[in-house]
Amino acid sequence: MRKIVLVFCLAAVVFSCKSKKQVVTKKPHKRTEHVARKQKPAEVEKHQEPEEVKPAPKVFASSTEAYIYNYHETAQQEMALYGIPASITLAQGILESGSGKGRLSVEANNHFGIKCHGWKGAKIYHDDDADQECFRKYKDAKYSFRDHSLFLSERKRYSKLFDLKKEDYKGWAKGLKAAGYATDRKYPDKLISLIERYKLYLYDEAVLGDKYVTYDMPTVQSGQTYTVEKGDTLYGISKRFNLTVEQLQKINGLRGTALSIGQVLVVEP
Repeated sequence: MRKIVLVFCLAAVVFSCKSKKQVVTKKPHKRTEHVARKQKPAEVEKHQEPEEVKPAPKVFASSTEAYIYNYHETAQQEMALYGIPASITLAQGILESGSGKGRLSVEANNHFGIKCHGWKGAKIYHDDDADQECFRKYKDAKYSFRDHSLFLSERKRYSKLFDLKKEDYKGWAKGLKAAGYATDRKYPDKLISLIERYKLYLYDEAVLGDKYVTYDMPTVQSGQTYTVEKGDTLYGISKRFNLTVEQLQKINGLRGTALSIGQVLVVEP
């Protein structure tokens, strides 16, 4: 009996010791912070930002209209600074440069046919009144416009022009010829025709604002209108609306028969 009790006691001691033993295991600490994965160039998402939509290029009916669009702001700035009507500057630029297509304007950025006259800058030689005459050459067309303003404002022979009203583009056109700017006797008529055909006087009006006073402008009466299309002629339009060419010219204040696509004509007196 004593042996049985002793065995029981030993078994109890052994069982007690085993239960007290603890196995200590360290669990790895889980990192909760997120590590950003580096993207390789090939992994960068395409079109992360919407592509900029470029406006469609502006289409013009003629090189003259493109010229006016490109340089009207420059002409207006020169008018604000030097008092030369933007309409005159634009008309001269169109005429002298062939709407920006002439050799002097393309190769020398010279839009006004200004000759050297003691010029110390770059030069270009071109046949004009005589063979291989010297003309001024500019780095940018804007310098040609500025030199045009200085050319007129700093020379005494053009001083009378600045006594004229800024709205009087006809007076300016005739005054340029009288002062010797061009040798072509029809020079004033060509300038005036360009100004009236393309309504360049509107750029003068924009600069002058409230100070602008209508001065001998074409009188356009109210009535039915017609927009000029490709292939139209003044004669054809006059016949279509039972008018004579002279009547159509008078109604719209036209001097010649030239028309431009998109031009609006009054066809009913």
